[in-house]
Amino acid sequence: MSFTLHPQLMADTTILGDLPLSRVLLAKEALGPWLILVPRYESLREIHHLSEQDQQQLMRESSAVAALLEQDYQAEKINIGALGNLVPQLHIHHIARFSNDVAWPGPIWGNTKGIQRSEEVQQALAEELRQELMNIADFSTITA
Repeated sequence: MSFTLHPQLMADTTILGDLPLSRVLLAKEALGPWLILVPRYESLREIHHLSEQDQQQLMRESSAVAALLEQDYQAEKINIGALGNLVPQLHIHHIARFSNDVAWPGPIWGNTKGIQRSEEVQQALAEELRQELMNIADFSTITA
């Protein structure tokens, strides 16, 4: 699979590793765990552009990530979205939401202060999530 992560996603996230179809990213924004799945295909823009088999795999991966956020972080709600208005590469947000987060009960987009975690906190959360993702079948970390 030829695959290049969009530069904006590279700038705004930490790479956690790969599931069979998707690269798993952790958003740097200091708002609960916020994972992003990016199917590893070049120039992919829409879910319906995937084969039926890959659509089903994406749903399995999305459901597993949502369940992880709900169970391990006791999220009150999991927001899942694939907007792509600013970053056209297909990517699916999985955001653990809590009634005390800065944007609750509204949507995240346009309702946060854009504050990022410190590098130390981001790396600690990334390592914690990598360990939790190991319970998902076929998760593999990326060695640079």
